[in-house]
Amino acid sequence: MLTGIEQAKQKWGGAHNAIDNWLAERQMLLVMYCELAGLPPYQRESQALPDKDKIREFCELLMDYLSAGHFEVYDQLSNGDSLSARLYPKISTTTDEALKFNDCYAETNSDTDMSDFDRALSKLGQQLEERFELEDELINTLHSEHL
Repeated sequence: MLTGIEQAKQKWGGAHNAIDNWLAERQMLLVMYCELAGLPPYQRESQALPDKDKIREFCELLMDYLSAGHFEVYDQLSNGDSLSARLYPKISTTTDEALKFNDCYAETNSDTDMSDFDRALSKLGQQLEERFELEDELINTLHSEHL
C-alpha cells in the first residue's frame, strides 16, 4: 500500500493542492496503520496490543482522512459521470466499515474489549486498500480529463 501512495504522488503530485494534501494524509494514515499492525519495519511484541493513545491517534487521522475525501476532494472529482455514480457507493461502503472501526476503538480505555482488535484492524486494512484503489481511479480520471 505504501508503494501505491508513492506511485500516486509521483503520478498526480503537484497537479492539485487538495489532492496533494490528501495523498500526504493517506501516507500518514498508512504509516500509522503499519505501526498498529506491527508490520515491518514496525514490530510489536507478540500478543501485545498497541498503546491506546496510538489507537486514538490513528482513529483521529482516519476520520480526518475520510472527511477530507468526502468534503474536500470528492466534490472536486465529481462531474456527475457514470464513473462517479459507480464508485461512490463502493467508497461509501468502505467509509461505513472505517466508521465501525472508529466507533469500537477511538475511545479505548481499560474497560474496552480489545480481544478482536487485530482482526478488526486487518479487516480495516483490506477496506482501506480497496478504498485507495477506488480513489485512485477517481483521481486518475480528474487528472486525465480536467487538469
